[in-house]
Amino acid sequence: MLREDDTPERQVEKLRRINQVLIDRIDRLEESRGSAWSMFQAAVALEQEVMARTRDLERALADLSQRNRELAVARASAEEANRSKTRFLRAASHDLLQPLSAARLFLSMLTDTPMNELQTELTGRLSGAFESVEQLMHAVLDISRLDSQRIEFHRQPVPLGDLFRRLAVEFAPLAEAKGLRLTFAPTEAVVESDPVFLRRIAQNLVSNAIKYTHKGGVVVGARKRSELCWLCVCDTGVGIPAVDRNRVFDEFQRLSHDAATPGMGLGLSIVRRACAKLDHPIRLDSEAMRGTVFRVGLPLVNRGPAVPPAWPDQASLPLRGRVALVVENDPGMRRGYEMILRDRLGMVARVTGGTAEALATMGDDPPDVILADYNLENGDTGVEAIRALRGSVGQAIPAVMITAHRDPQIARSCAAMQVHLMEKPVRPAELAEMLGGLLA
Repeated sequence: MLREDDTPERQVEKLRRINQVLIDRIDRLEESRGSAWSMFQAAVALEQEVMARTRDLERALADLSQRNRELAVARASAEEANRSKTRFLRAASHDLLQPLSAARLFLSMLTDTPMNELQTELTGRLSGAFESVEQLMHAVLDISRLDSQRIEFHRQPVPLGDLFRRLAVEFAPLAEAKGLRLTFAPTEAVVESDPVFLRRIAQNLVSNAIKYTHKGGVVVGARKRSELCWLCVCDTGVGIPAVDRNRVFDEFQRLSHDAATPGMGLGLSIVRRACAKLDHPIRLDSEAMRGTVFRVGLPLVNRGPAVPPAWPDQASLPLRGRVALVVENDPGMRRGYEMILRDRLGMVARVTGGTAEALATMGDDPPDVILADYNLENGDTGVEAIRALRGSVGQAIPAVMITAHRDPQIARSCAAMQVHLMEKPVRPAELAEMLGGLLA
């Protein structure tokens, strides 16, 4: 504040300071208003950026929804194509395996007749060719089923001792032909699994072991560890190097490209798929040129009354003179069954083409066992044939259902009727073993 007694210089100085304070206050007000304006401008710019990003996100979400719809359509088309493939293979398997099964029966009878050296060689080569075709067809069908999302498993108690006995009958000639020792360790273990696929797993492991073993032998056994029973297949073969132990489970992978070693490299792929579907752990231990051990972990169960009895040895089969009623619509298969049952097993074979003919043939004299093909003519099935034949005599005649269709519904129907199931192509030794078990 100015005073009258101040000198002009002091008054000027005071006015200068007051002026400076006012200037500073005005500057601060301007700065404050500029900062608020900048913030307003930034907020507007941010809002515009958010709106732009929101529009981009909405477009991306719309595009993603469209892609999801396209993927859903593509997935549905792929699943339908896979189901169509499975249906086609299931339908074609019967027509493909029917003549192959008949040819196997005729070839089996041919090997029992006197032959010269050339004929013996030719029948051996034919038998090997049939074996290769059969293995390839089974492999394709197995992979198709295991890749299907709708596959059903029929889990039940499986006695490993019975499985081993059937495998011994099946693979003994193959091991003998290569000069190998094939040993199945006796076991009383009973495991829970799908019997069809467990047998397929064991068949592929044993076949693979024999295939890649050139001297020594193959041992198959079972070891109990805690809650699991490990199915073990050990060989003294070429072994599997560490770098190859993962790829051996892929399709068409073979360790040896030797023409003398048959196969397409599908067996272990089927083993891996089946074990994964059944939740059976699989282990591999190997050393190059020292041999290989495959182990499959199976849940243990207690032997109960539902477990079927063990099959007897083929040498003691009580088949001679027993009557077998065959229901088969294919003439070639009928003739093959007649020759095997009558000439090799010494049974009385009554061959018919359908349910009506079987009922007329049987009359009041029921057979000891029924062999029925699942697919007959004009909608007729082996299930209906067995049911009608049993109903006509009022007793559960032992029966075997033979089919090329690996349909869970067929397996359930057979289990409900207590009918044994056999897959085509029919092996004479396996058929004799099953008939002996039923009639023992």
